Amino acid sequence: MTTPDAGVYISNAQMYQEVRDLAQTVGRIESKVDNFLDEAKDIRQDVQDHELRIRTLERARWPMPTIGVLAGVAGAATGAVALFAR
Repeated sequence: MTTPDAGVYISNAQMYQEVRDLAQTVGRIESKVDNFLDEAKDIRQDVQDHELRIRTLERARWPMPTIGVLAGVAGAATGAVALFAR
């Protein structure tokens, strides 16, 4: 007759301690994830602020090429008038 394998015995106290350690570890991970999410929220707000500033700068730049074209046309017209006025 063969004797059964005794196996590993884990007491209730050991199991309870492992569960408590696991709960503490999960709690630490949750706090780190919460901190990460808070930082990500701040980063998203910064990105939105930068996007708004860039859009504002882009809208403010459009008159510059227009003014350059108008000055060129005015210069060409003045030159043409001076050429044909002689």
